[in-house]
Amino acid sequence: MNGARWLCLLLWTAAASGAGAGDARLFFSRTFPGSAPPYMEVRVAATGDAEYREAPDEELPLKFKLADEETAAVFALAEKLDYFRHPLESPAKVAFMGTKLLRYESGDGKGEVKSEVKFNYSEDASAQTLLDWFERMAESAELRIDLERAAKYDHLGVMHALETLEGAMEGHRVVAAGQFLPMLDRIANSETYMHAARTLAADLAGEIRGPKK
Repeated sequence: MNGARWLCLLLWTAAASGAGAGDARLFFSRTFPGSAPPYMEVRVAATGDAEYREAPDEELPLKFKLADEETAAVFALAEKLDYFRHPLESPAKVAFMGTKLLRYESGDGKGEVKSEVKFNYSEDASAQTLLDWFERMAESAELRIDLERAAKYDHLGVMHALETLEGAMEGHRVVAAGQFLPMLDRIANSETYMHAARTLAADLAGEIRGPKK
């Protein structure tokens, strides 16, 4: 972890212990009819536990866990945006790009705190950065769904799913990369998949785990 990320993590840990942020939760949704998917949402707890849904009433969300520095970065941005207590919509006339909703919640139900904001497009740099974080979480979840589906139902499609994941990793679009390890290990260690797919899965798993100490 580099110095900037470590400082970010320290600041978030201090804020969490001092302001009871251990119960804090962030919610993001985008509603965009005609897009794929037309609706998606991401929920992130201060513990790093996160969920991805493609329907508000989806009962079995895809669950993953952010790294500590990822969690710190996301909540630091929410704090910088005053936990969404102020409008973020840009006055500029732009095309409709989907209705975004950002919500902050904190408390155990007795002293609940909630604030939220909706917008189509924001020029605020922190809002744009936070939006990119949530979009990358959603993209990562969709990549995992595609990989798991291919591994189960389309063995010939596994290589394409792995190559797509590899491109996303190279483009720094993958968040909570550890969520891919169980499936990558399964593919790498199973002779039911092509040798090239097994090799690539092992390489990607090694890259996620990083250099051995």
